[in-house]
Amino acid sequence: MRRFNKIYVNGKFVAPHGTQIIDLVNPANNTVIGKVNLADAVDTRDAIAAAKEAFKTFSQTSKEQRMECLQRLHDAVSKRVDSLARATTLEYGAPLEWAKLSNARAANTFQDFMEVLRTFDLSEVIGSTRVYKEPVGVVGIITPWNSSAGSIAVKAAPAIAAGCTVVIKPSEMSAMQTDILMRAVHEAGLPPGVVNILTGLGEVVGPALTDSPDVAMISFTGSTQIGRLIAKGATDTMKRVSLELGGKSANIILDDADFATAIPMAIAACYLNNGQACIAGSRLFVPEDRLEEVKQLAKSAVEKIKAGDPNDTGVTMGPLVSQRQYNRVQGYIQSGIDEGAEVVIGGVGHPQGLERGNFVKPTVFANVKPEMKISREEIFGPVLSILTYRTEAEAVELANDTEYGLMAYVSSSNPERAGRVARQLQAGRVLINTLRHDPLAPFGGFKQSGIGREGGIYGLNEFLEPKAIILA
Repeated sequence: MRRFNKIYVNGKFVAPHGTQIIDLVNPANNTVIGKVNLADAVDTRDAIAAAKEAFKTFSQTSKEQRMECLQRLHDAVSKRVDSLARATTLEYGAPLEWAKLSNARAANTFQDFMEVLRTFDLSEVIGSTRVYKEPVGVVGIITPWNSSAGSIAVKAAPAIAAGCTVVIKPSEMSAMQTDILMRAVHEAGLPPGVVNILTGLGEVVGPALTDSPDVAMISFTGSTQIGRLIAKGATDTMKRVSLELGGKSANIILDDADFATAIPMAIAACYLNNGQACIAGSRLFVPEDRLEEVKQLAKSAVEKIKAGDPNDTGVTMGPLVSQRQYNRVQGYIQSGIDEGAEVVIGGVGHPQGLERGNFVKPTVFANVKPEMKISREEIFGPVLSILTYRTEAEAVELANDTEYGLMAYVSSSNPERAGRVARQLQAGRVLINTLRHDPLAPFGGFKQSGIGREGGIYGLNEFLEPKAIILA
């Protein structure tokens, strides 16, 4: 059993001041695989102080110096992609192939922002005024367990590119991945205090970051509920906040789509990362007169899914991250049944032979009504709700009938029509006939799905303050 009893502060691995210890659990069999020593508020203050001191000099570095830092981070993380993938699989059950892809993308994020910075103008003339874009300051980064390295990279890379220093609080449920990333950061050899990493509870480290007057910005990925608390807390010190929050993404299949392709793609969009993804297309809107066809195609696609040990070859769905999350998703499935939705495939309970872990039957509901709980709330598990529409206008109206607005999907054989529908959807990103990710495109949400954007130039601008200098 491994012990994770170090944090990374001011360029050194140190024992935390915090004394609380929690278990690290493998969700595939619910066995304890590690013990995690948690950082506390004292550790957080030490990390903030180190970042504040480092900011004095790092904020004055050149673009070329910061690009070199990003390149070294890319190289150090790239060397550890396989280790990160294995840790990702052990800690929260991601299928191994997905874990490799996800962590390779995280490593590449540092290089992506190096290239963004290369052509980015940090000063420009507006009218007769010179405008400089300066680093915002010390940034508190708070990330979730479902994409640990990726969430850290897409925040830390632009922060470093801008000249900021960071205090990172990954999920305590990602201690193994965090340990690997700390070693990568150390190997990259950035100036002490530029990157500090703490493993601690959100309710302990989070407020210490949010309340500190020495932290200029909080960048958070997680639930809308916690995002609201961070936004409220940040007002006392007038912090900038960037919040990537929950989703209940709509997927509209127009009547001219290739259903044989679109429906399996819709299943993949919903079940991404075992359904534990804020971008999951968990509401599927289909023409009313094609419902029976859709049900058969969806059932056939789900039957091809192989659930099991995420380390095994061919497994495409692993367990949910914890027993608590398993119980939560079971509650949603039962609520769908209780409210009268039709179970096309799946249902409550474990898949046969997978009773030891937090495995959920991949589930599809049909005849779902917009007011049902499974249609309105983020489930964070492999549960798809199929709703029907009669007209294109009704499809758009139903899709927008949600408090969220992170992602949306449209399928159609007519690009012009698909684009027209996409423009009407209240979502920060819309994918047409694809599940492709573009790391340079802005990512973030409308409405209760967040504030601000990640990725590319939009992501870099989040960490910069414009200063106008006007001469007589």
